[in-house]
Amino acid sequence: MRAMDTAIPEVLHARLVDGLVSGGHVRAPAVETAMRTVPRHLFLPQTPVEDAYADRIVVTKRFADGTSLSSASQPSVVAAMLEQAAVQPGERVLEIGAGTGYNAALLRELVGDGGRVATIDIDPDVTREAHENLTAAGYDDVHVATGDGADGVPTDAPYDLIIVTSGAWDIPAGWWAQLAEHGRIVVPLRWRGLTRSLALDYHGGIIPQLTSRSMLLCGFISMRGDSDGERIIDIADDVALHVDQDLPLDADTLRGVLDRPRTESWADAIIGGDVPFDGIWLRLSIADPGTCRIKAQRSAVDAERATPAIPGLSPAVAEGDSLAYLASRRAEDGTGWQMGAIGHGPRGAELAGRLVRQIDLWHEDRAAQPSVALFPAGTPDDQRTGDVVINKRDSRMTFTW
Repeated sequence: MRAMDTAIPEVLHARLVDGLVSGGHVRAPAVETAMRTVPRHLFLPQTPVEDAYADRIVVTKRFADGTSLSSASQPSVVAAMLEQAAVQPGERVLEIGAGTGYNAALLRELVGDGGRVATIDIDPDVTREAHENLTAAGYDDVHVATGDGADGVPTDAPYDLIIVTSGAWDIPAGWWAQLAEHGRIVVPLRWRGLTRSLALDYHGGIIPQLTSRSMLLCGFISMRGDSDGERIIDIADDVALHVDQDLPLDADTLRGVLDRPRTESWADAIIGGDVPFDGIWLRLSIADPGTCRIKAQRSAVDAERATPAIPGLSPAVAEGDSLAYLASRRAEDGTGWQMGAIGHGPRGAELAGRLVRQIDLWHEDRAAQPSVALFPAGTPDDQRTGDVVINKRDSRMTFTW
């Protein structure tokens, strides 16, 4: 590197954090200090420095088919989750998903000399590189473990905070067991095909529970291992449903549903092209037990076999031999987009109508968010809160509007 270029990483680093602060992603002084202290490019040694300090994901490892296996998360998402976590000096923190080691370094800065940080990943190549990066950056006292993140790291427990930097489907039993009294979890949790970063406060006792303090839209590479309870149903060669294990759907019954009679149902609401509509999925996931995710490949969209609002990431409702999914079309006056639903099968029109009902409710109050609580699996109904419950493997997830 030429002498005139030696300041480039520092300049780019400062510019990135300045943008995160001005954009409202970083608010707490401690988070700002940590992000200004830890140099992200040292954790991405094979990445051009300009990319290391861009506010975007950097994929660091892929499967043979090109699917992302491990990555450095988008800095604005990292900052938002650290804000949710409210890390305090002296705390013991467990990170699930080691990535490049960058987030563990930020956590180490936040807990200070009196704290302790452990990070775990199932992939030995990932943990090796994370350890090398952390050591090179001066954070060699971070405990880097290799193993299934669902098991946690019991040797360093209990933890004041567990922060998960990969997509989780459940709160595994190991995390419940390793939380300190009045601890908390920040986790990108997936249910009914959607993901939200939840900040959850732990309350122990006879009936332990986790209650939500905040909720943010996010997306993460899913955890590997046996803790995921989502399955994939191929309803066509180029269209699939991602469904939770508790949905009683039969793959053979739904195969070919897109070839059955099609109906359309449209809400009255017109939205601008820059208006996020993920809140529709959130409402639907709580109101309708048949909610799942539909993923249509480009060939299906081009053939108009399946035309979800977002082809790879849209909500659907499936029951028996019928299906409906979220759709959009240009408003007649050209001022925006009209949201609606497309149904297939004998009950397609009914399912589409149920979906449109949730569009209408979302449109009435787009900012509404439910209260979320989780209880260990097996908690009796009379000892839990919440109006709606979704049963997972190790947890019962409840919602109240």
